[in-house]
Amino acid sequence: FLSLATITLSACATRPSSIAPVSMGNAFSDVPCAQVPAMLETERERVDTLFRQQRKAATGDTVGVVFIGVPVSSLAGGNVAEELATSKGKVRALERRAIACGNSF
Repeated sequence: FLSLATITLSACATRPSSIAPVSMGNAFSDVPCAQVPAMLETERERVDTLFRQQRKAATGDTVGVVFIGVPVSSLAGGNVAEELATSKGKVRALERRAIACGNSF
């Protein structure tokens, strides 16, 4: 039973604060400096939206596992961990570009 519980819990959505950003390297090094602030703002808003979705999925999975033994949110497509990791990586890369451009953020 313990191994089944472990497998079920490992299928749950990860808490958004535990999701590491994907490395983007120098993906935005050619972006004109004038465009960086708007792109950074847009991507930060996306991170916020995905963070809320992922938190909801993680909570839903925990509740589902406790009450019915199934990570409901992940099975229903609510897990956006990969998208959140990518978006967090874009924010980091854009922040580096902003610094290179002499912009504060």
